[in-house]
Amino acid sequence: MQLKRVVITGLGALTPIGNTVPEFWTNLSKGVSGAAPITRFNAEKFRTRFACEVKNFDPEDYLDRKEARKMDPFTRYALVASQEAIEDSGMDLEQIDRDRAGVIWGSGIGGLKTFQDEVIGFSEGDGTPRFNPFFIPKMIADISAGYISIKYQFRGPNFVTVSACASATNAIIDAFTYIRTGRADIIVSGGSEAAVTEAGIGGFNAMKALSERNDDPATASRPFDRDRDGFVLGEGAGALILEEYEHAKARGARIYAELIGGGMSADAHHITAPHPEGVGATNVMKYALDDAGINPGDVDYINVHGTSTPLGDISETLAIKRVFGEHSYNLNISSTKSMTGHLLGAAGAIEAIASIMAIVHQTIPPTINHFTDDENLDNRLNLTFNQAQKRPVKIALSNTFGFGGHNTSIIFRQISD
Repeated sequence: MQLKRVVITGLGALTPIGNTVPEFWTNLSKGVSGAAPITRFNAEKFRTRFACEVKNFDPEDYLDRKEARKMDPFTRYALVASQEAIEDSGMDLEQIDRDRAGVIWGSGIGGLKTFQDEVIGFSEGDGTPRFNPFFIPKMIADISAGYISIKYQFRGPNFVTVSACASATNAIIDAFTYIRTGRADIIVSGGSEAAVTEAGIGGFNAMKALSERNDDPATASRPFDRDRDGFVLGEGAGALILEEYEHAKARGARIYAELIGGGMSADAHHITAPHPEGVGATNVMKYALDDAGINPGDVDYINVHGTSTPLGDISETLAIKRVFGEHSYNLNISSTKSMTGHLLGAAGAIEAIASIMAIVHQTIPPTINHFTDDENLDNRLNLTFNQAQKRPVKIALSNTFGFGGHNTSIIFRQISD
């Protein structure tokens, strides 16, 4: 089978630093932090009292009020980002074959707020089981893809991948595979998450995974800094329109970039900690490079997983050096989580968009909040600290890793005929 080419023809983003792709990219380039004290609930008794929340967002600006009440926030986010991506793609829904258009989405947790609120409501009652009839469909992770397909009548492949923080990238790789093997023409892919809740903050606090820098939230996400103390929880969604190249050309679509390869691997090491030598991360980048048919020296930029955890940042840089060798020092590397926080199952989607926009604008978004070098890291690496850098970017790689040892990498290339 001759594999078909897959391109990106539409983008949508709802993030802690911007509710559209242009706003998101502008603030990434400027190094704006999305972290601030939590407004979703009273967090004064929690060890972490801040997060990267979506701001100035009213679902009723996009969705019918009655319908929005039937959805968990993670589904609302998915619909809003997908709407932007579909409109951005310029596709005429009446002209495409909707039997060959699908939705493959990602979410690591799904309807956490819905689950939390329903259980609290039951526990505070008199024991009589009174649950919202939409409890289950609001909670289940796959409902986001279901809603998108229903709204646009896309009858092709339709499912949600769940692989913790690798979920959205897993979804994009699956969409890539369906299109390049000829089983679909267009797929809406990406991910959404809405875990800034009492259960989300409390659960990650119990794991000691979150930063507790309550006195200065804006600088709390510090990937590769000596004083990093955990990640900052984020929320939102990112959507990409993946399309078969000839199909996109035939309708005169604007093409952002080409998706040329993807890799998946497992650490097989620990449920939450990365492999200390970065074995899974090494393998997944090698698999993605092999799948793309390119050499390590062809890559210009890596958008790293880079969560700002003491162990994770070290293991990822070790893996990069193992895969890229001396070329590691020619690369630009950055962690956009320093600005957006960690969107869990949606992280791979907004970071894929950041990687694509780096190619479009020939600009590397920075890793902000670097104050002190870590002697345990190779400080010869160009981690793009604190300011965006202009440089030629033809090929960009994006890493996302998840609890359970799930690793994913995808590679985008500047479009060429």
